[in-house]
Amino acid sequence: MAYRNIPTGQTPTDRRAFLKMAGAAWAATLAPQAAFALSRTDAVYASAFMAPDGSYGVATLSEAGNIIERVPLPARAHGMTWSPVTNRAVAFARRPGTYAMIFAPDDSVEPIVITSVEGRHFYGHGCFSADGRLLYATENDFANNRGMIGVYDGTNNFARIGEFPSYGIGPHDMTLGQDGKMLVIANGGIETHPDFGRTKLNLDHMEPSLALVDTATGALIERHAMPDNLRQLSTRHVDIDADGKVWFACQYEGARNDLPPLAGSFARGEDIRFLELPDETTMALANYVGAIAVNRHDGLVGLTSPKGGTAVTIDAKTGKVIRQDALADAAGIAPSPHGFVASSYSGQFGDTQSKVAWDQHIVRIGKL
Repeated sequence: MAYRNIPTGQTPTDRRAFLKMAGAAWAATLAPQAAFALSRTDAVYASAFMAPDGSYGVATLSEAGNIIERVPLPARAHGMTWSPVTNRAVAFARRPGTYAMIFAPDDSVEPIVITSVEGRHFYGHGCFSADGRLLYATENDFANNRGMIGVYDGTNNFARIGEFPSYGIGPHDMTLGQDGKMLVIANGGIETHPDFGRTKLNLDHMEPSLALVDTATGALIERHAMPDNLRQLSTRHVDIDADGKVWFACQYEGARNDLPPLAGSFARGEDIRFLELPDETTMALANYVGAIAVNRHDGLVGLTSPKGGTAVTIDAKTGKVIRQDALADAAGIAPSPHGFVASSYSGQFGDTQSKVAWDQHIVRIGKL
């Protein structure tokens, strides 16, 4: 099942324009079936996966879920990012992994693998600067129990050139503000240490927050802590809508029978506001939103929950639920030309079932 709100109307003109953007040279290197899939889609995506033999990789796909190309990865990846300026994508290792692989979706250059510096590991997410020259990555300074943002130089093989605080514990997802001058960071508030794998060490005194940080100086612009009664609501993923509003999604570490708010929004200079979802929707999300995406063109927000096996579409203006679908093992979600496309751990992507396990996130290679 394709997870879309409005059927996509593809036209020959759309496809020719997309193929021109993607590059005829790329299409010429593909197997006929993959080249055909590329020519028939209005959007290309990338997502990490685990193959049936237990190996890991990242794939580029059509909106329908047809795999166009695969690139092997040294270990399991988690989040993805892409720069429309440089056409570089990044797959970040799953926490507490220590690698990130930078590659060109059209296979025009050799991939680059970078490794986190001593005393750090990646948290699975990052983003490019507006001009594509810098890569920002969420990292853990585990000896000092503080979140850091590593800065990598895209003009010099992504050498690490600096860092600044995330102004919280356990920074996870991060995105760039519309003006390119501000990072939005979701500090999950959970203390971890690689000596203990993925064990959460401070569930009784979590410190979740959302931070806005100046890209030029690394200075804190503003910080929003979760209310005292929601300190076990880990802020995990973020996106930004067409009006510049930040949308965030959470994972609750409290009692299973609680029904806390799981998503919300705020604009710079304003307090956070939680979405007031119907109880049946909150129950379906099972206290765990694994991914969030904004479709800026359609004014929609999408949420997925692998624990609840649910995908939800929300009107960004009204906060009302437009659509709620059962999707077993729901994983990633990303904007499509109309609505969203979603994936699952069991291999579903859009309309297609593949013999891979898709990981938690999808990045769209292109603009709406």
